[in-house]
Amino acid sequence: MSWLNVAAISLFYGRIQALEDLSFTIEQGEVVALLGNNGAGKSTTLNLISGLVRPSSGTLTWEGRDLTKIAPHHLVAQGIVQVPEGRRIFSTMTVHENLQLGGYRVKEAAVIAERIALAYELMPRLHDRRDQQGGTLSGGEQQMLAIGRALVSGPKLLLLDEPSMGLAPLMVNQVMQLISAVKEQGTTVLVVEQNAKAALRIADRAYVLENGTVSLSGPASQLVTDSRVVEAYLGG
Repeated sequence: MSWLNVAAISLFYGRIQALEDLSFTIEQGEVVALLGNNGAGKSTTLNLISGLVRPSSGTLTWEGRDLTKIAPHHLVAQGIVQVPEGRRIFSTMTVHENLQLGGYRVKEAAVIAERIALAYELMPRLHDRRDQQGGTLSGGEQQMLAIGRALVSGPKLLLLDEPSMGLAPLMVNQVMQLISAVKEQGTTVLVVEQNAKAALRIADRAYVLENGTVSLSGPASQLVTDSRVVEAYLGG
């Protein structure tokens, strides 16, 4: 069985079906990209895995456990952590205070300090701004802070929702490099992205969602040259 297994999931918001017979897998240590247009079901899929919404049918297992029976805050404690679209940092708190809040479920102060030090190592720009209020950072710096805060919680599976949204191309590259560095540290990453070109550069595999189900899948290196992906998502 795969490390994370999404099998035949259907999910409704009232009478509107957001996911239909959705199936895919993630193996430990991968970066997997979910691609698709607005309304394809990408964010709903992240919310499903992090326990914020529940399926109408199908199965969802991680490390052999049924995720549909675990409350979201328990999932965070067990290692599934989501960085939501829009970053949602605490704008009136300093960079360092935001990072400290990432460890709110971690009991050992030394572990929190060690993880914050690693975040600063991965993102020296945050260290330079550690005493600044989060709201004074640029959009890219706020995205890095949101990812850093998530890292302090000690994720096994990091869920990223549109991390490049609204960023300049240079900052998009830096955020994608950060995701690759997070993988090198041993964290599995599922990234939702409309910037398919950037996501496919760093992903091991990718799934394309349309109308709440997988329409294409494969190694990122193959999908980046697939004519359907190029025409629909890469400006071909």
